[in-house]
Amino acid sequence: MLREARRVRFLAIVLLITVAASAQQQGAHSQPGKGTMYLDVVVTPNSGPPVADLQQQDFTLFDNDAPQTITSFRAVTSREAAIGVILVIDAVNATYQNVSYERIEIDKFLRSEGGQLAFPAALVVLTDKGIQMAADYSTDGNALSAALDQGPRSLRVIGHSSGFYGAFDRFQISYKALGQLVAGSAGRKGRTIMVWVSPGWPLISGPRVEIDAKAQQQIFANIVSLSNAMLQSRVTVDSVDPLGSTESLLQASAYQEFLKGISKPDRAVIGNLGLPVLAVQSGGLALHSDNDVAGLLRSCTIDAAPFYEISFASAPAGHVDEYHHLEVRVAKPGLIARTHQIYYAEPLAHNATEPKDPN
Repeated sequence: MLREARRVRFLAIVLLITVAASAQQQGAHSQPGKGTMYLDVVVTPNSGPPVADLQQQDFTLFDNDAPQTITSFRAVTSREAAIGVILVIDAVNATYQNVSYERIEIDKFLRSEGGQLAFPAALVVLTDKGIQMAADYSTDGNALSAALDQGPRSLRVIGHSSGFYGAFDRFQISYKALGQLVAGSAGRKGRTIMVWVSPGWPLISGPRVEIDAKAQQQIFANIVSLSNAMLQSRVTVDSVDPLGSTESLLQASAYQEFLKGISKPDRAVIGNLGLPVLAVQSGGLALHSDNDVAGLLRSCTIDAAPFYEISFASAPAGHVDEYHHLEVRVAKPGLIARTHQIYYAEPLAHNATEPKDPN
């Protein structure tokens, strides 16, 4: 048992150094500090589609519990919205049977409404070899369905039987793929809704996983880099778990333990980089326990718009990687506002670029 714990600790350090180096390269431009920060805010009732026709005075923005002045406000309708959807089919963390079911449900979604999609969508398949593009952006769901049918069908080589080794490998492939897709969205005009059809990658957190301070620093660096990169690139992640009712409620909700933002490296664990954790923290949806995957995908596109673009002036940080929690509240009862919940500010000297202006 002691030898196994040591092996897990060693693997964590080696893996995270590799992942952190990749994340720092793709997120180096994303260092919020003094300047204007932009948020995309979706407002919904407890259940139902997003709400339109709200005014600036309906919103209050808090940064680390301190109210902020909203410096700009724009209500964006579905017709006006510049949104691109990246649909990711996860063949690394799902079984062959699960992936086959995912494809059937995705095909159903793409061909619904006569194959006319609300927003341009691209198809990506995640395999053991990394991300593989199946189709570029298009609103023609029928054409995308045909491309998916002809696209990569690689079976995963890394299985659950591989133990910790396989879990680390699957996490590394998955996290790296997300970082690459976020980096690829940085130059795109408008919002990107990244919909991952995936049971999620391994959380690799618990009493059997022992990581030292150096490994925790690497995990924290990954959290900082990816959180800021998603905010700067206007990426919202939606997590759609295809396991549905076959997955236990305990397993499906395990990610909720890691939802609280991490302010210091000594509190960081790999579970803080879980797929549904990143989805919720980006202002997106974490959907599970439903066998109707096609219906869940429709929910993701319906949830995309209308939305509200708001901005505020952030102050320079007092230290490197200063943790900030964002919250938007709506004055009207029964409405919930969702947006990016977390960013890490840098002192002015570390601020490389101004944030991306959505307009």
